[in-house]
Amino acid sequence: MKPSVIRLALYEPDIPQNAGTLLRLCACLGVDAHLIEPTGFPSSDRAFRRAGMDYLDAVSLQRHISWMRFQEWRQADRGRLVLATTKAADNYTEFQFLPGDIIMTGRESAGVPDSVHEAADARIRIPMRSHLRSINVAVAASMLLGEALRQTSGFPAEPQGD
Repeated sequence: MKPSVIRLALYEPDIPQNAGTLLRLCACLGVDAHLIEPTGFPSSDRAFRRAGMDYLDAVSLQRHISWMRFQEWRQADRGRLVLATTKAADNYTEFQFLPGDIIMTGRESAGVPDSVHEAADARIRIPMRSHLRSINVAVAASMLLGEALRQTSGFPAEPQGD
């Protein structure tokens, strides 16, 4: 499988259903997934399979045992880290995604720590009504991946008809 144009990183996810949904999305769209541990649930291949993650063999998944190890990988890869956060000033539809970008989502319960904010090359947000806290992380990542893949022509090729 060729590396994807855009990658998705899940920072210490709390909710297994969201992680499973995002891994399935990555499998279907051909997007490489990066899981930064620790997670708030058992995240071994066996645990994912037991939870019904039948797309696990179809996703390119790289696990990082810590934020520090992810950062080491990212520095060697030279991927631009684009953090999805409600604290960003930049709207994701006005952001210019580039091939090789790594879109990162935070923990459902707490987002990401300040050190991750500081390490991000860009921070983007989804505009929403001000009195509401946030959008579900799987829905938000889907919106961001859709825009990033559209901009970079990264969607999988349509299957040819009979």
